[in-house]
Amino acid sequence: MKLFITALILMMGVSPESPAGNPQNDKVYILPAPSLKGTMSVEEALQQRRSRRQFLDRELSMEQLSQILWSAYGITVKRDDYPVLRGGLRTAPSAGALYPLEIYVMVGNVKGIEPGLYKYNSEDHSIRCTISEDLRKEASSAAYNQKMIKDAPAVLFYSAAYERCSKKYGERGKERYVCMDLGHSAENVYLQAEALHLGTCAVGAFSDEALKKLFQLPADEEPIYMMPIGYCK
Repeated sequence: MKLFITALILMMGVSPESPAGNPQNDKVYILPAPSLKGTMSVEEALQQRRSRRQFLDRELSMEQLSQILWSAYGITVKRDDYPVLRGGLRTAPSAGALYPLEIYVMVGNVKGIEPGLYKYNSEDHSIRCTISEDLRKEASSAAYNQKMIKDAPAVLFYSAAYERCSKKYGERGKERYVCMDLGHSAENVYLQAEALHLGTCAVGAFSDEALKKLFQLPADEEPIYMMPIGYCK
């Protein structure tokens, strides 16, 4: 019976493993493999890229979310021989290949994924639930009532583990290189969204303390960015 239940869970794309120290949130979704060939050229995506702030009430697919997360910070070359990479080289460049960003996604309306806050794991291309609640409305309030955050079916949220950069590069790592890393990743998301006929908008106006408390972030992570994702009106 135990083997049957485990097999059923895996078929649903959810790992039976419970995250250490957080037994109440045991949902882990292994995302579909990203597509490496699309229907829109880089040049077309660049020409069409805009900040989109109005979204339809229409669900995203798991494949679309998978592609967006992979474009943001997915692994392109595995390197288990170099532990600081935490899995390998990624879609976005990083100063010293230190990868100081952590990426979460607020899921509200994604087919096959229960609403909640999830943390992206590049190493196995999965998302793990950290909070089993739809937090888009509260996050919108923390972002000074920006409506697009509660309307979008999914919202990427970036935090920064500054010490990964400052340990090697000092204040310059914290004040400059982390921001550069964020820009690289966010532009990937902009272009990937356009290629998928979706939209996004970079959001930096919010209360850091409110979001840190809402998302129950670890002490070494600071909130720095949000990007709502969805079909445009």
